[in-house]
Amino acid sequence: MPTPPNQSEPGIVRWGVSVAASAGLTGMLCCVAPMVLFMTGLMGGAYAISFADFFYAEDGTAGTGAWVLRGIAVAVGAVGAWRYNQQQHQCSMEPQRRTTNLVLVAGIIAVLGTGVYLTLESLSSWYFDAYIVPAQQRELGLS
Repeated sequence: MPTPPNQSEPGIVRWGVSVAASAGLTGMLCCVAPMVLFMTGLMGGAYAISFADFFYAEDGTAGTGAWVLRGIAVAVGAVGAWRYNQQQHQCSMEPQRRTTNLVLVAGIIAVLGTGVYLTLESLSSWYFDAYIVPAQQRELGLS
């Protein structure tokens, strides 16, 4: 059954990519936010490190704050898939096609969200080591 012109089905790829980017960024907010604030000069190295350290344990493993952000990221992805499903129900569409689209968008969100998360984790780790840690050491007079 074709979709009426005033009710278009939501785009699977566009929806999936936007929700995945949001979920990945949410999961890495603990490191991306201080990195961006340091880049723009709104935060010094010592404060950027202390901001990021709030989310991690002393041995460098993920602490409670990091796990909370990861949980929120999963919730962002789940809500995005749920909202996609709700928008599909506004269209006149076959139930089998709705299910297939929902599985596809959930897969896109999961794979791309994880990819965005891991990419931002690697980028922020590199940036912290290359720029923020040396700035912190200069600010604290350690180098």
